[in-house]
Amino acid sequence: MFKNVLKAGVAAVTLSLGLVAAAPALALDSMKILVPANPGGGWDQTARALQAAMQADGIVRKVSVDNRGGAGGTIGLSQFVNGAKGDGSATLMGGMVMVGAIVSNKSPVNLTQVTPLARLTGESLVVVVPASSKVQTLKELIEQLKANPGSVSFGGGSFGGSDHILAGLIAKAVGVDPSKVNYIAYSGGGEAQAAIMGGHVAAGISGYGEFQAQIKSGKLRALGVSSAERIAGEPVPTLKEQGVDVELINWRALFGAPGITEAQRQELIAALDKAVVTTSWKEALKRNDWADVYLRGDEFAKFLEADSARVSKLVTELGIGKK
Repeated sequence: MFKNVLKAGVAAVTLSLGLVAAAPALALDSMKILVPANPGGGWDQTARALQAAMQADGIVRKVSVDNRGGAGGTIGLSQFVNGAKGDGSATLMGGMVMVGAIVSNKSPVNLTQVTPLARLTGESLVVVVPASSKVQTLKELIEQLKANPGSVSFGGGSFGGSDHILAGLIAKAVGVDPSKVNYIAYSGGGEAQAAIMGGHVAAGISGYGEFQAQIKSGKLRALGVSSAERIAGEPVPTLKEQGVDVELINWRALFGAPGITEAQRQELIAALDKAVVTTSWKEALKRNDWADVYLRGDEFAKFLEADSARVSKLVTELGIGKK
């Protein structure tokens, strides 16, 4: 499925290149990005990379990033829905994690209440253990999970998010009831890293880019990645090649405020069209091992509707998240 998504993203990037060449100067002078998570995680990293790309090339003169963490992004989403209506300069960072969190947290607000602008990045998730862990391989972790599910505590992002979904999918693939997974949620990537490295959980799950520095420094041991193929230039094997038939990619996107005009929507999309072809953005993709899956406007809205249904079904079927 995601290979088809990538093809659609490539087509959208090709389209955006033509639009960038023909687009007039933007009237948008300032832009606000609300990150509904604490600093240090994937949404925060993506927002700040986008901020740098926008400002480095003078696409938007002033771009601010504000963090409002909690409940898988649904607290920030609620604030955005209720406080930014009609604001053409306000945007919200989000993605697959939020889709799952909306279901598991029974959120009174959802992504149908904001304005889809564009999908930006896709990222493989990675399963890690602290460097001090006796667990050396994914096989050893699976053996422990099968013997005593409760003894393997997984640390990651919000309940019902992509990290939690991956833990559930791994359990299901090896014959363990996903609802028995001992999952501990953290509201930001920084908190999750500290808990994993401190040995407060047995294993951790997050986007590869979030743990990359700790993996390379030897503070964390990577056991497997969730992509179909190994990440280019990285030695970490996939889950599939180790006998765990699971593949999952986490996507991130930008949304506009509720009730903005079509002209405001198009101006925000035009700014993104320009940002994703900048040197700054391309360097961020490479540095963080993010896949370029840019998909804009109506095409992204169609993808969002379909993937929201898919993720919601997964969360329900796996019996994960808050009861």
